[in-house]
Amino acid sequence: MTMKTLLLVGGDLCERTAKLLDPAHWKCIGLRRSRVQPIGENTISWRQADLLNPESLSFLGTDEFSGLTHILYAPSPDSRTMDQYAGVYSQGLPRLLGSLPPGTLDRLQRCVLVGSSAVWSPSDDWVDENTPVQQTNFRGNSILEAEATLHALLPPGTGVALRLSGLYGPGRLKLLEGLQAGTITAPDGPGHWANRIHIDDAAKACAHLLTISDPQPLYIGTDDCPMPTAELYDALAQLIGASLPARQLRAPSGKRLSNARLRASGWTPAWPNALEGYAAQCGVTLDQYPAAIRS
Repeated sequence: MTMKTLLLVGGDLCERTAKLLDPAHWKCIGLRRSRVQPIGENTISWRQADLLNPESLSFLGTDEFSGLTHILYAPSPDSRTMDQYAGVYSQGLPRLLGSLPPGTLDRLQRCVLVGSSAVWSPSDDWVDENTPVQQTNFRGNSILEAEATLHALLPPGTGVALRLSGLYGPGRLKLLEGLQAGTITAPDGPGHWANRIHIDDAAKACAHLLTISDPQPLYIGTDDCPMPTAELYDALAQLIGASLPARQLRAPSGKRLSNARLRASGWTPAWPNALEGYAAQCGVTLDQYPAAIRS
């Protein structure tokens, strides 16, 4: 197996993905906005760069990056603003790809773009990769524009878009903290679905899509068990011994995401049910709780 060179654009998800790849066959170079001081073993050679600052990407045009074989593009906007989403997605991806040495894109074997399910409108029906998207909010539009760029600039079969649902796991437990503090209300009424994926399962999906042959151009990354949002909040509150959150009637804000295509490609989540994943984060098992939580 020949050595592959992977450019990682992002933070925690990229680090977790790199740890799943054999360092004997993968050279990993990472880009982050802030200076990174590796602690202990680190398989990524980090460089400081800002997607919103074209000058900070100038070093990508050097010979060091002419042998690039793979890219994992998984940055996170600093905030939910139009400028941040455009800077990271609709402007950021073409800016990054355009900064690479001439001919690099033609030789690239795979580029995985990580986006989100914000491109779909609320629905009580199952949503899969063939479900029509909405083009009414800047978050979804920026992601869709980045996906269009991905497929326009790269040869067929090279670009793969992964739309993730809500991430949870180590360092991503604000929902539990809010339920414990009593500061979270649960949305009431139809059209409220919670979809989750453990951060390690998301990394596993990224590594999988970087390496499989003949991928589809688009996948949804989520676990097996979407739940009505209020039911998830209630179950998690019981799990941590907090009071059930108050319910508030709201307009529809969720959809039922299907992971059938990603599963059919060979990916299997370690945490198919978010309740089990959250319980593990709390150091407990679901069999300690009533059947209503486990079901």
